[in-house]
Order: sequence, then structure tokens, then C-alpha cells
Amino acid sequence: MSRRPDGYHELETCFYPVPWQEALEIVEAKKTTFTSSGIKIHGEGDNICLKAYQLLTSDYDIPPVNIHLHKAIPIGAGLGGGSADGAFTLKLINNLFSLGLSESQLIQYATKLGADCTFFIKNKPMFAKGIGEKLEVINISIAGKYLFLVYPDIHISTKEAYASIIPKKPVLEINQIIEKIDLYEWKDHLINDFESSLFKTYPMLKAIKQELYEAGAIYASMSGSGSCMFGIYDEAPKLSFPSRYNIWSGKI
Repeated sequence: MSRRPDGYHELETCFYPVPWQEALEIVEAKKTTFTSSGIKIHGEGDNICLKAYQLLTSDYDIPPVNIHLHKAIPIGAGLGGGSADGAFTLKLINNLFSLGLSESQLIQYATKLGADCTFFIKNKPMFAKGIGEKLEVINISIAGKYLFLVYPDIHISTKEAYASIIPKKPVLEINQIIEKIDLYEWKDHLINDFESSLFKTYPMLKAIKQELYEAGAIYASMSGSGSCMFGIYDEAPKLSFPSRYNIWSGKI
């Protein structure tokens, strides 16, 4: 990771879709509205789903709609829940009103919503560079492995995460590590640069990572800019965390 002249950071990351899902419903209505259930969303009137709808209405004659989102993915966890909501709103409206937008056209709209949104248009394992918008297919699969994700009720904003990070130039690019080094050796090579600074601010995250390894994780890390932690296992792990934590686990 390195800092750009415009203040953004050049990054390298790997996006991998996991089945921690939300529910999105869009229907025609007399007036455009947005409602939500599940995890409370602040600033519903400025939600990314509405922004996606408005982007398309600027170029297409689309009737008013009611958008309802059942929020299940924790906010500020580094899981891309909001980005996914925006991208899938674009895809759903495209299908609902037969706009005929190609994948490349949907990606152009998604880029205007946010860098991470482009990944969810493709929604398959991708190596990302730039500010997250430059995507390349990556040869990675953890099919058959068990994934354990734990969100410890700590909200880390993107601004906070990037404010304290110390940019580093990797010896090997992430795609080289993932494609050329065995999964069982990732622990010694695949590093999330956000961890060094955020673990100091939130020691609980470091402790959770240690618990994941003690439970037999092949590899454990923070997801993106945090604060969700994840572990990859050969078999379903036996782990117990406080009830206030948000947990997802399952076989991939």
C-alpha cells in the first residue's frame, strides 16, 4: 500500500464472496421511498441503494420505486455490506425494468457509487489494485473449507482505518502470494497492513485473531479495514464469543 498525491491510497487486496447475505426488495410505487429492517442504518435518506437508483434515473426513464433492505451484515466491519447493497440495487433495477445494461456498463455506474462496488457486480474472487476499482480475476478457491467470521461490535470507519496506517511496499503482490504459496503457509506471508495500527487501538481484535488460531485456523486475519476477523479451517471450529458479537460460520 502507498499514498497517492490526491490523498487516496494505492492498495492491493483480494475480494472473495462469502454467503453472509442481506435481503433487498425493489417494487414499483407511486413515490420513491427507502425503508429498512434488521441492523439499524443511520441516514436512510442518503442510503447507497437510493444513490444507485438515482444514478440510473439520470440516464433512464425509470418509474418511482420502494426499496426495502433487510440489513444483516455489520456496518463498519470491513465486509463491504454497503457496497454490495449499492451494486445489487443496480443489478436488480437493470433486470426489473429490462434496461439491458451490460456488465461493463453496470461497472461504470458502480464505480461512481464507490470503489468496492465494482467487485460486487462481478461477485467472484478478484485481485484489486488502485483504490479498489482495478480488478483482475484471481485463481483462488477455499471451497470445502470452513469459514468463521466474528464482528466484535466495534465500528471502524474507513477514515479512521486509513488515518493511522503506515503504507508499505510488499515484497510479493497479494495475487502472487495467493496463487503461488500454499494456503497452509499464508500465515507467514499474507499480511493485512491495517492490523499493525488498529490492533494497538483495539487490542481485542488481536486477541480474537489469536483465539481463531488457537482453534485451529489455517489462516486468520482482519477483513479489509476491519473490524471483522475471520479464520479459515479444515473442519468446523469450536469457538465461543459473547452474545453481543455478530457471528457467521459455514462451509464454503
